Amino acid sequence: KQDSLMTKPAKKQSLGRGISAIFGNSPEATISSINDKNADKIVGNIIELELDLIETNPFQPRTSFNEEELQGLASSIEELGVVQPITVRKLEEGNKYQLISGERRFRASKLAGLKTIPAYIRIADDNDSLTMALVENIQRQDLDPIEIALSYQQLIEQVNLTQDQMSKRVGKKRSTITNYLRLLKLAPIVQTGIRDGFISMGHGRAIIPIENPEQQAEVYERIIADNLSVRDTEELVRRIQNPETTEVASVSLPKNSSKAEVPSYIKEHISTFNHFFGTKVAVKMSKDGKGSLTIPFNSEEDFKRIQRLLDKRDE
Repeated sequence: KQDSLMTKPAKKQSLGRGISAIFGNSPEATISSINDKNADKIVGNIIELELDLIETNPFQPRTSFNEEELQGLASSIEELGVVQPITVRKLEEGNKYQLISGERRFRASKLAGLKTIPAYIRIADDNDSLTMALVENIQRQDLDPIEIALSYQQLIEQVNLTQDQMSKRVGKKRSTITNYLRLLKLAPIVQTGIRDGFISMGHGRAIIPIENPEQQAEVYERIIADNLSVRDTEELVRRIQNPETTEVASVSLPKNSSKAEVPSYIKEHISTFNHFFGTKVAVKMSKDGKGSLTIPFNSEEDFKRIQRLLDKRDE
């Protein structure tokens, strides 16, 4: 019958076997060293690992996870399964494992109600675990510039890697690493602005030549208030550092700037837009009083998040 053809999709094949399928109930499953008996059966292989046996990595550089994005990933996992295995290390005591990379997949799999997750098994000490976690995140995750800078700093301070060694580990030029690390010289309010997307890494780099944190904060506030570009910010900083080139005491943008002053009615309420959309809404004004608002997004998933926010307002 035709109805008989309408069957449920076949259960997706697991990427690896479970611990019990490999060892049964044998105590030999307790492995803490690459030299232990039967270590080769799991170390370096992908196995289906029970989520309850996995604990999160204290060295995870990402400190916050977008719940809406996690829920979206959980829905994808319910539909397609976990496509890419996580990486874990075998802990010395008991039959426990610790995440090295893949915490978003781990969290989303729990939300999806999975009991196991495909995992790539490593044996690593704390330094190796920290290094792998940081390198994995720098290379694969959408960390903001300050999180990346902090990750580089951890590799320097806790693993004693030089910038040359880091360059080889993460596949980045040494100058790129240096530029990220320099962001940590910025005042806390400026770093927060970069993390929250109110200003770009380019803005932050333009502010760095100013050593006084209070002046950095003033420039940051000027960028937000007047919607300054990176080039405008560089010019502003140059005038602050060389006041003798400015005829007036207060620092101003070049006279040929095509940007108009953002009026107070926008300055007073733009934070409402930023809070609603979860990102910095850019304001552009012309001298005839007309203007535009630009809502930035980082990916298709982020665009759909904004779309859902607008859809909810129409309900």
